[in-house]
Amino acid sequence: MKKYAEWWRERGSWVLCEEIRAQLIELDALLDADERGERRPSGSDAELLAGARRELDAARRIVDFDHHRRAVSASHVTTARLHLDTARSLWLRTLPSTALEAHIPGMLAVVGAHLSDTDERRTAMERVALELRAAREAGKTRDLESSERAAIIGAVDAARQAALRERVRAGSFVVIVRWVAVFLFVLAAAVAVLSAIFRTTVPLCFEPADTQASGRQMYSVVCPVRESARGLPGERLGAETRRVVTREDYIVVEFAGLVAAGIAAASALRKIRGTSTAFGIPVALAVLKLPTGALTAVLGLLLMRGGFIPGLTALDSSAQIIAWAIIFGYSQELFTRFVDRRGQDVLEGVQGAGSPAPLPKAGGDGVAGGADGR
Repeated sequence: MKKYAEWWRERGSWVLCEEIRAQLIELDALLDADERGERRPSGSDAELLAGARRELDAARRIVDFDHHRRAVSASHVTTARLHLDTARSLWLRTLPSTALEAHIPGMLAVVGAHLSDTDERRTAMERVALELRAAREAGKTRDLESSERAAIIGAVDAARQAALRERVRAGSFVVIVRWVAVFLFVLAAAVAVLSAIFRTTVPLCFEPADTQASGRQMYSVVCPVRESARGLPGERLGAETRRVVTREDYIVVEFAGLVAAGIAAASALRKIRGTSTAFGIPVALAVLKLPTGALTAVLGLLLMRGGFIPGLTALDSSAQIIAWAIIFGYSQELFTRFVDRRGQDVLEGVQGAGSPAPLPKAGGDGVAGGADGR
């Protein structure tokens, strides 16, 4: 039972937690190698490595469910990565110039994914990378100056902070979408319950007219579940509507709209490329479509019944009412597509939507050629 409870709390993020645990083990081994190898840190470097150890311990406690009771969400993965990135940054500050230079291509990729081309911190890092490459191609070796080291580490820290802000924004977006979906589900259920209690207050029924040979207008009452006989005089419409309307009318219409919205959500899967993040943005957007479709089906039929759409004020059969409920349920795409677009933008921001930052080439036009001339 305990293992099942832990699995349920860690659903959806197990792989990402294991990725963090693997990186913790890797960085822990690197710190051990530095402390026990030929390069024994002392002074400020020893203090930085001690701080990195504390950050690793904090990240390890977050992904270890024996030390906290938080239910699983993307937040604990993001928080653990924050401590892991801080530990990595502290470790990088202790590396000698030659070792730090070997990490520059990977750090450029991180900076290019989350900082814009015009960001001065990115530009400063690319300038340092360009100078180092030019010196290496000329057969010269030189140590990084303290200002250059600060520019490299500062740019990487800024990129990781930008990535963190995007993750927090994504988490907030998912929470908002889920709460809106819950509210719409409750609203749809409330509409169904109230319509069942007060079934004759706002009936989803239509009154198609039929002109007889004598020229007199005769009517019928058509509801989503039941229909009346044809040829009713106008003075009997009220009583016949109260007889034909049922408690299930709104429920049937909402169910038809919900099914149509489910089909729309399934068809939208073709646009989803998947995500390697812990945020269930595509799932939250798909769930949002369901109650929206149920409500748009009801509202669309009410607009038709009120004569908002000319020529479609009197549907002739229950089948036509259900058909239009399906159409209106599917049409929720007109409202949710803006949320879908926003969700895709947030997801791209989390995954790193910045332009790539390849290692600048020597012999070009300086940093401008390396950063802006892509």
